[in-house]
Amino acid sequence: MNVIQLNSDFSVKTGTATGTLLSVMPNILSEDIVKTILLAIIGAASSFVVTLLLKWLTKSKRK
Repeated sequence: MNVIQLNSDFSVKTGTATGTLLSVMPNILSEDIVKTILLAIIGAASSFVVTLLLKWLTKSKRK
């Protein structure tokens, strides 16, 4: 591959990514962002609690 083709590939990938991002941005509402953040917090917290519970259960069975 020569330098011109590498630059062309990069330009196409960059243009595609930028175009996709710009076309999605107007469709994202602030409520959706808040909902996503809250769901991520709830999911992380529940995962952490379940992990602690499973560690406690397996620890007590080993004794």
